[in-house]
Amino acid sequence: MFGSSAAVAATSLLAVCSHFPLALAQESSSSNAVVVDGTSFALNGDNFSYRFHVDNATGDLITDHYGGSVSGAVPSPQEPAVNGWVGMPGRVRREFPDQGRGDFRIPAIRIRQSEGYTVSDLQYQSHTVSNGKAALPGLPATFGDADDVTTLVIHLHDNYSSIAADLSYSVFPKYDAVVRSVNVTNKGEGNITLEALSSLSVDLPFEDLDMISLRGDWAREANRQRRKIDYGVQGFESNTGYSSHFHNPFLALVHPSTTESQGEAWGFSLVYTGSFAVNVEKGSQGLTRATIGLNPNRLSWNLGADETFTSPECVSIYSKDGIGGMSRSYHRLYRNHLIKSKFATSDRPALLNSWEGVYFNFNESSMYTLAEGAADLGIHLFVMDDGWYGDEYPRLSDNAGLGDWTPNPDRFPNGLKPLVDNVTNLTAEGTSDNLRFGIWVEPEMVNANSTLYHEHPDWILHAGDYPRTERRNQLVLNVALPEVQDFIIDFMTNLLNSADITYIKWDNNRGMHETPSPSNDHAYMLGLYRVFDTLTSRFPDILWEGCASGGGRFDPGVLQYFPQIWTSDNTDGVDRVTIQFGTSLAYPPSAMGAHISAVPNHQTGRTVPVEFRAHVAMMGGSFGLELDPAHMADEEREAVPELLALAERILPVVLKGDLYRLRLPEESQWPAAQFISEDGSQAVLFYFQVSPNVNHAAPWVRLQGLDPEAEYSVDGNATYSGSTLMNMGLQYTFDTDYGSKVVFLERQ
Repeated sequence: MFGSSAAVAATSLLAVCSHFPLALAQESSSSNAVVVDGTSFALNGDNFSYRFHVDNATGDLITDHYGGSVSGAVPSPQEPAVNGWVGMPGRVRREFPDQGRGDFRIPAIRIRQSEGYTVSDLQYQSHTVSNGKAALPGLPATFGDADDVTTLVIHLHDNYSSIAADLSYSVFPKYDAVVRSVNVTNKGEGNITLEALSSLSVDLPFEDLDMISLRGDWAREANRQRRKIDYGVQGFESNTGYSSHFHNPFLALVHPSTTESQGEAWGFSLVYTGSFAVNVEKGSQGLTRATIGLNPNRLSWNLGADETFTSPECVSIYSKDGIGGMSRSYHRLYRNHLIKSKFATSDRPALLNSWEGVYFNFNESSMYTLAEGAADLGIHLFVMDDGWYGDEYPRLSDNAGLGDWTPNPDRFPNGLKPLVDNVTNLTAEGTSDNLRFGIWVEPEMVNANSTLYHEHPDWILHAGDYPRTERRNQLVLNVALPEVQDFIIDFMTNLLNSADITYIKWDNNRGMHETPSPSNDHAYMLGLYRVFDTLTSRFPDILWEGCASGGGRFDPGVLQYFPQIWTSDNTDGVDRVTIQFGTSLAYPPSAMGAHISAVPNHQTGRTVPVEFRAHVAMMGGSFGLELDPAHMADEEREAVPELLALAERILPVVLKGDLYRLRLPEESQWPAAQFISEDGSQAVLFYFQVSPNVNHAAPWVRLQGLDPEAEYSVDGNATYSGSTLMNMGLQYTFDTDYGSKVVFLERQ
């Protein structure tokens, strides 16, 4: 029986186990995104096929192929001989491996029954196919209508424990994406405990593979790490309660020969903001299994009778065009089918943020003076950062005031509205546009020196009588509690209604240390998503920016609600090239906040020309300044208006265009990137030199993604064919280190 616009159901476990007749050719259209033949299943995109079937003897789901497009019948693998300790389940490619029965590899699910054992036997029962994609209860998720996405749900059941699992596969053919999530339901009478659950588990054949991930720490996020997958388990995880600076919830598998522009790549991106775990295991038989999902150390979720647990979803993308092709598919999918904000690809005003300019040292008068300086430069959005609140415990440093979201009466005797009104009456130089006003908040946190803490010490994350560990002099509110969620929603609503505030920077400056139970972590995330959803729905005209000491929560879960995220607290232009290139592996540049800051840089002490700093910041969708204009050198101040005009010209291409990483900063002192507009009529080349190149030839940089038959003008001067620009390239030289160049190409 074949998938169509009507729901399709198959109810017999032993219906068919064919691997598709030759008549089932694959087409590049959503009409055959999901094709079903009995109990064999094909998921198809424009450039990929994902096939699996039901093993009639065991009811297990067996993977046949995940990779480039295939059509007709597919060969069956050779029947493995069962010798030694590994049973047949440990020698085949399984779609949803449970624990026990001879498969000693990492399971995708582990359930502890009320009797104590952790063995499961989840077997196929039925399936449904439908056009479109349902939302996930309480969780962020990709979205699309019937023309965008088709969904297959496989219903599994354990007859011994009365546990059911539904595997949801949503196919976005145009993006070569398969999105999977899992529902686990306790249909028995006793309680069970969900100890481990991967949103996606994939088994790939015996072949050499590399894994690529993003590692780091505060101020050095998203450093690309590529390593060979060897026998045994290799992986990474976050135990911080959040997705974290240390590792991003993203994994790519590639062949050793795969590059940015050539070869196969498989990406796996978890739409989640909490603790996660990624494991890649090359088992004794040489098959590679990759799992990504909730961190087992932070789960232990109890399910009573008839209760259901829904996993976050994982977005898997296949690319035949290298790592860059994978990234561009993620960027397009996330811009169009993950980010809900109306600002996803438009209306990102150049801003000035007060933090590195004045830190905590300001009042109403000096803040207005800072805004005047921003307006004189041509800035369109002024953002007041930390230090504006606290009555009984004023926020004069980071050791007091968090949680008391009342304007500091000494700094703002009449509240925020007079300042906001005065700032929004300023006009950006060279325009007739009034400034917009934005403000910083950290709603999930509290200082012990605060009225909130003294009134509600029970609202703090803690573990019984154990000490409450402070970090940055602050503690974490338990957002799993409905009363805490309501408190945040109420004070944010009051704040946004109090004045003409059109931008929010939502920060989070520490991880979770002590929690009442492992399951509290996921309950916190569900509470946080409720807060995000309520506020962004209530205030759709607010431009929201996520932040967690920089990129500590740069993840798809946040992007569902906030169209941009502060990429790193490290504003050094040279370091930012690496951070932003790494972040772009999975996340669109449109989502990155990037600013020009003062020199010597406050994090690295390095002095870099303002043009270099600006060109790096222009590669992000939220361009701005992080300094006090009064302390800028004359030549910097004079350069800013022209740089702002350049950023405004580039912005539409960055927000909606395709990114090509031409040369990586970890591999060359001449990193380069190129953006191409949606319609292909424009391209922008960003080219950098980070070390001196004295008395030596300069390299040529080859462009990508152009039409080889078309002609392109380069900065309005010489005209070259696309083939010449891609196969020969362009050459630029710099007199010093920290050189940069932005080049415009126009299709003729």
